[in-house]
Amino acid sequence: MAQEAAGQPPEETLSCWKREQALLKARVIDWDTEAWQRDPAFSGLQRVGGVDVSFVKGDSVNACASLVVLSYPELEVVYEECRMVGLTAPYVSGFLAFREVPFLVDAVQRLQAKEPHLVPQVLFVDGNGVLHHRGFGVACHLGVLTDLPCIGVAKKLLQVDGLENNALHKEKVRLLQVGGDTFPLTGGSGAILGMALKSHDRSYKPLYVSVGHRTSLETAVRLTHTCCRFRVPEPVRQADIRSREYIRRTEVPRPPPLGQERSQKAQRPTACPQGGSDEPADLKAPSTREQ
Repeated sequence: MAQEAAGQPPEETLSCWKREQALLKARVIDWDTEAWQRDPAFSGLQRVGGVDVSFVKGDSVNACASLVVLSYPELEVVYEECRMVGLTAPYVSGFLAFREVPFLVDAVQRLQAKEPHLVPQVLFVDGNGVLHHRGFGVACHLGVLTDLPCIGVAKKLLQVDGLENNALHKEKVRLLQVGGDTFPLTGGSGAILGMALKSHDRSYKPLYVSVGHRTSLETAVRLTHTCCRFRVPEPVRQADIRSREYIRRTEVPRPPPLGQERSQKAQRPTACPQGGSDEPADLKAPSTREQ
């Protein structure tokens, strides 16, 4: 598992991040905006995208940001970009977007500039959307900044608004029998924050699907299920596979020992940043991912 960047950002930075989340949250659209979303067979949907940030083992600075686009319904990769990036913000629960989203927005913008006919009609994000401490997770953040429909798909339950991975929750998971079975994630406030989805007949653990932007929860769940050849939706799975392979092929300089100036400088977040942002665990972000 990737090491977290050393230190906690100052309160001034956290306050700024919270203000930015609140401002961007007002722009979230939690209903279907496209004709293909309202079609039972998703007629008109041709391209689905997935994003991922994979980490160099033992390195809290160097990472690989990837964007893939797959044809739909064939789920064959038609575009991929992997690029090494240097992280400038530490991992803080509830603020994953400020660590990762700027690089993902850049990847989408490069695709829009050079091959606009391949821009995905929807993006899958390895993380949560409105299922979040403040109702604005990484999938919402990326969706608002790119203005693309986004779906948050997490592998672990984020325990917010009274949601708990307790005995009752585990019993509901046990009762999911076949791929496509679901149950709502209803918070203590009474709001349905997402759905637990058995994504595949042979999957024992559910996915936690939530709205990111420009999609309804019902559409997000249905599309997630249709995109799962295995437990994880194929766009996210391919982005993860390709980013980890890119890391293996790329010689990444090892970070200096802790305490040296370069390490401290690289991990120090800006006071108020702009624009926000089944796999081996040792190359992934912290397991509580979005957050």
